[in-house]
Amino acid sequence: MDSTKPSSEIAYEFSPLIRVYKDGRVERFVGNDTVPPSFDPKTNVDSKDVVYSPQNSNNSNALSARLYLPKGTNNNNNNNKLPLLVYIHGGGFCIETPFSPFYHSYLNALVSACNVVAVSVDYRRAPENPVPCAHDDSWAAIKWVASHVNGSGPEDWLNRYADFQRVFFAGDSAGANIAHHMGIRNGREILDGFNVAGIVLVHPYFWGSTPVGNETTDAKHRAFFDGIWRMGYRSETNGCDDPWINPCVEGSSLASMGCARVLVFVAEKDKLAARGWLYYEKLKESGWKGRAEIVETKGESHVFHLFNPNSENARVMLQQIASFFNLQDKP
Repeated sequence: MDSTKPSSEIAYEFSPLIRVYKDGRVERFVGNDTVPPSFDPKTNVDSKDVVYSPQNSNNSNALSARLYLPKGTNNNNNNNKLPLLVYIHGGGFCIETPFSPFYHSYLNALVSACNVVAVSVDYRRAPENPVPCAHDDSWAAIKWVASHVNGSGPEDWLNRYADFQRVFFAGDSAGANIAHHMGIRNGREILDGFNVAGIVLVHPYFWGSTPVGNETTDAKHRAFFDGIWRMGYRSETNGCDDPWINPCVEGSSLASMGCARVLVFVAEKDKLAARGWLYYEKLKESGWKGRAEIVETKGESHVFHLFNPNSENARVMLQQIASFFNLQDKP
């Protein structure tokens, strides 16, 4: 037998998303396409890529973020600076990047609709880099963003145009999971001059070992979500009731959420919707002093807005997020 030949034994099979072999090889079937940063004439938004963490590597490259800026932004004084959005992509912690056509197109539309400066974060993906690597990388990106608070950071767009008193975190699916944990961490590790006004969680990837509400009891469906998590985390300590994936387990401290407002989106046909509802209720009951809102989109499935961005429901969601970002109340 040729010992140099790659093993064909499969450790994890989650077609049509990803396959992992016992020798450590990973095949990703989706989320591999990328597009370069560019000026988008449709939305009037410009973009560029910057390195935020040269010491960590993803596919042998330094970790980067894609920055977005509405064209025509004026920074004559602080009143003209724009809210700052830190966006974290989804993909089960294991697929997609900020540079995919899905996310690049969505961020262009989001930045245009909301009139914000945005930083779309890349992070090391599971299973090669198990959870919480993605969370650690996202926090490193947030600290890099916060290094611009005094106007002397390495990136001119953030120095000139970002209002660090109006910072928002947002993400979808696994990215929403990460955004939640970034909010908790922000509540515990205060960054000077960096005020997180709100967090948007779109179809958050939360899970648990026991069904809640009207959550599916179908063994096949539950095994899929259980398996994706175990592949990405590689710990049997708490399984799907680990706080990284189940923030509503006993002992989790939702009360330390470090922002004034949280907006949760769920989709009626999404198998994760019941977890979003549970999270919303537990956050309100936790003793956290902020305000939580939840919006359910009828007739839609998980991250429908990425797959069908021109639909009426996707347009409505975009406007709801824009209203949340631009609400002029005190954090």
